[in-house]
Amino acid sequence: MAFKLIERRKKQTEDGAEMSFVDHLEELRWHIVRSLLSVIIMAILIFVFLDQVMDVVVFGPLNDGFVTYKWLCAFGERIGAGDALCLPAPEVQMQTTTFGGQFMGAISIAFVGGFVAAFPYIFWEIWRFIKPALTPKELKSSRGAILFVSFFFFLGVSFGYFLLAPFTFSFLANFKIGSMNVIETKPVLNDYISNLVDITLGTGLAFQLPVVSYVLTRIGLITPSFLKEYRKYAVVALLVLAAVITPSPDWMSQLIVVLPLLGLYELSILISKRVYKQDKEREEAEWG
Repeated sequence: MAFKLIERRKKQTEDGAEMSFVDHLEELRWHIVRSLLSVIIMAILIFVFLDQVMDVVVFGPLNDGFVTYKWLCAFGERIGAGDALCLPAPEVQMQTTTFGGQFMGAISIAFVGGFVAAFPYIFWEIWRFIKPALTPKELKSSRGAILFVSFFFFLGVSFGYFLLAPFTFSFLANFKIGSMNVIETKPVLNDYISNLVDITLGTGLAFQLPVVSYVLTRIGLITPSFLKEYRKYAVVALLVLAAVITPSPDWMSQLIVVLPLLGLYELSILISKRVYKQDKEREEAEWG
């Protein structure tokens, strides 16, 4: 894919000047370097305030006072369900099995947080490299791409962090086997961080469905009828994706993931239908 983009860029540069293959590779390298620098800068900022980030953000879903637990309890009382929706916060004491466990966990959090914070800039750098290779039709169809991609990415990350993560960790930490209580859950720090990252970044990427649908319909690769025809296959694929995103084996956590994804797929169909209709009307007006 990268080589195809470079070949198209050789024909369509911003200033119309001819650039060699090596020149395009050099330009790509600088886009990557600037993206990495943005992640590093944000990671350094996170590392400076690491204690606050760990206490408030990373360990937030393990805290009784986490906003999701409060909202669910309040919502349950409001609808007359009592404390049925009150999730018990995970009562765990995490550990590390190596001397550098905490340090490596801090580095992981800093760089993952740096990537999330720098995501709009990273995508902007990717867009700057791809843009000269796009046709006028593709450019028109991708107008506002940075805004929409960033919006759905942060929406997915927020969904994973505020809703899916508390359900997952509450279930896993409070799940017991046997009646003698001889087993104590003591998760490793890296395991917790890995699960949290998989959940948040996984949902962030999965929430790109509407954007992908819009762009692919604009450039003529998919149609609303195509999305409707393959809906049953998409449901299976989304169920598999939900199972991959959620480390928890319980049906509730997977249902929490798959329902929004199915909603996003239906939204993608509506978006595709609207875009397809607009393109058809534009073509009819041009042909008069």
